[in-house]
Amino acid sequence: MGAAFKRFCARFCCCCCFSDDESEEEKEPLISPDTLEYFDREAKKRREQEQNLWSEPGDPSHSERDDDRILYNLIQNRNQTRRGSLAHRRLSVDIEGMRDLRREVRDKWKMILENLGFMAEAESLLTVSASASYDRMKNASASRTLLHTLHSETSIFNTREAPPERYLFILDRLIYLDAAEDFLAKARRFYPKRDADDEDEDNPLAVNLPLLLARVNRTMNREGSDDEDERLDEEDGSGREEDNF
Repeated sequence: MGAAFKRFCARFCCCCCFSDDESEEEKEPLISPDTLEYFDREAKKRREQEQNLWSEPGDPSHSERDDDRILYNLIQNRNQTRRGSLAHRRLSVDIEGMRDLRREVRDKWKMILENLGFMAEAESLLTVSASASYDRMKNASASRTLLHTLHSETSIFNTREAPPERYLFILDRLIYLDAAEDFLAKARRFYPKRDADDEDEDNPLAVNLPLLLARVNRTMNREGSDDEDERLDEEDGSGREEDNF
């Protein structure tokens, strides 16, 4: 039925001019549940990428690099602990410590990009999705050379460990835009190389990965002990209440 005829029926007819099939058809959602679920999964992936800033964004297992593997294990272990427990709080502190360190590096890159004039484009240039592929890079070799130079000649990264691979893709974009050398010059100016001792003193967010991994294992073991102690305390408290009666 045409839309005009339907409006005529609704206004002037006392009977219903629409069949049950048409009513059911009009009530069907425009987007299927499967499509909505897909959009929800994709949005969740983007939020996770933005939150964790994986060093190796194309690795879905987050196991190829030590720093990614430790952060992923921390998150998984926290998901398995009781919310509000001591272990859960300790794991949350360690997780946020690693995330803050990654956000600080990203903020340094953003500041330089904005200083170069990429005020509106900085966020897009810094976004690296899980679908990033080395095969699609136009200047892979030059990007890796620049990344090594930034790591060895500046303090733009907060660790002496290998620099995050995600920044290879950003440098590839800057080379394409003919802005990579200018970025390197700005990085040398704003974040000159410091001595190792100075880096440790000036960077309170620095993460000792082996130590952090050991703390994860200890925390998980302590979680089991804490739960057992709480259970025994509850049983002991119940026994005392019975004695009082």
